[in-house]
Amino acid sequence: MKVKTLMLAYPNYAIIDHWNDGEVQKYIKSEKFDYVVIQQGPSSQSEGRRMLIEDGNKLQKLCEQSNTQLAYFMVWPSQTYYYTFDGVIKNHKDAAEKNGAILCPVGEAWRAYFDNNKEYSLYGPDGFHPSPKGSRLAAEVIVDTLLKE
Repeated sequence: MKVKTLMLAYPNYAIIDHWNDGEVQKYIKSEKFDYVVIQQGPSSQSEGRRMLIEDGNKLQKLCEQSNTQLAYFMVWPSQTYYYTFDGVIKNHKDAAEKNGAILCPVGEAWRAYFDNNKEYSLYGPDGFHPSPKGSRLAAEVIVDTLLKE
């Protein structure tokens, strides 16, 4: 199987920032993609929830017009805010459900790993971004989820 990818990722960008700069719309309209996978950073609190649902809905509508499936990359909280995991998971599940999108439950896989192993090797040195091991787990969850679709 041949897979073609395109990544739009900029430091400190939220879903709405991608929408506002207009680049994502051009790509979705001009190219044929099977999936558009979006990731929102902090997402456990009300503002993150709103962004996941409302800003994600803008992309969902565009994806529908292009016969593309929207997928949410469920993230994880930083080690410092590990206690917010329930909110991260709930907000991603709700956003995917409300927008008729696919949910790639990376955050759930991270939490299951911690619960089973009682160690934080999925995190990189900053306690937020993934280590190579964490990146691999995230990629595996995303690929496995999309292959089931």
